[in-house]
Amino acid sequence: MRNNIVIKSLIIIFFVTILNLNGQKNQSDSDMKEYAKFEKATFAGGCFWCMEPPYEDLEGVKKVTPGYTGGDVENPTYREVSSGKTGHYEAVQIIYDPKKIGYEELLDVYWKQINPTDAGGQFYDRGSQYKTAIFYHDEEQKMAAEKSKQDLAESGRFDKPIVTEILKAKPFYEAEEYHKDYYKKNPERYNRYKKGSGREGYLKGKWQDQFESSGNGSKKKYTKPSQKELKKKLTPLQYRVTQKDATERAFDNKYWDNKREGIYVDIVSGEPLFSSLAKYESGTGWPSFTKPLKPENIVEKEDRSLFSVRTEVRSKNADSHLGHVFEDGPEPTGLRYCINSAALRFIPKDSLKEKGYAEYQKLFEE
Repeated sequence: MRNNIVIKSLIIIFFVTILNLNGQKNQSDSDMKEYAKFEKATFAGGCFWCMEPPYEDLEGVKKVTPGYTGGDVENPTYREVSSGKTGHYEAVQIIYDPKKIGYEELLDVYWKQINPTDAGGQFYDRGSQYKTAIFYHDEEQKMAAEKSKQDLAESGRFDKPIVTEILKAKPFYEAEEYHKDYYKKNPERYNRYKKGSGREGYLKGKWQDQFESSGNGSKKKYTKPSQKELKKKLTPLQYRVTQKDATERAFDNKYWDNKREGIYVDIVSGEPLFSSLAKYESGTGWPSFTKPLKPENIVEKEDRSLFSVRTEVRSKNADSHLGHVFEDGPEPTGLRYCINSAALRFIPKDSLKEKGYAEYQKLFEE
């Protein structure tokens, strides 16, 4: 009798497993159908954390997924890939609408995220999994990749050979969930990693003439006016805060109690910094946010003034002093970006299109 019960239980477990597997297969098929009308591009550019942000805001890009490709082991884990024994590269796979953005544009963004002359990895990340490569999905992509590589080599921008490989695409395996959108989930750690690895400084130095306009995926160029222009444009308080690292008075500033929906941009350059969706009442008397709207537009620096060690935050393009970030904020980030109102300009959600920030309208329509 007991043996019959065991056998029946095993049969039930078997069929439940089969049903679950079929459910997963159907879900996968559904995803494939959803993106069937679009095209794929696959790029390896060192740490895949840094390769997602440049593409996610591009018009025409539908999805950016970090993962592993180029190796011969099925369904590798991060630990296995990190061992360097599977032959996989850390990479991103991009689903894009070719009617809205071309493969050549994706290639242009790609070159501005890497050091194509380094055969050992990228920046302080060494190992075969961090090497650069373009994985083409058809002959047209192959030809475009080879031409873009040749154009880069002949541009005179690099004094060493371009060693980035151009390889035929192999199966792509999605990375673990905690790696996806890492720059959004852990903006402070992401910014520290990108800066500490030397990646941010190298790219900005190498592509200074184009970095702001297209190298980071942005559609708009944000620059800092001359000091003469700033003194005309800014109020005395705005100038002291952004240019002289001053701090405005608590509870006596423009946005500390602002509850309207919209985004906050740098008063100097206009680069997007924070959203009302991440704003909360901290009780400090200054505008407080749990995370940046554009993490790549925030630069952190150690501040040893006032007999303490704090983390200062500045805007990337204009180098404006914004405020400080503390680790006493609410979930989900646990961070408090304490920002001076005088460093910000508020763009209401109804004015985003008019003011040139239409791409952020969708944040307030969900």
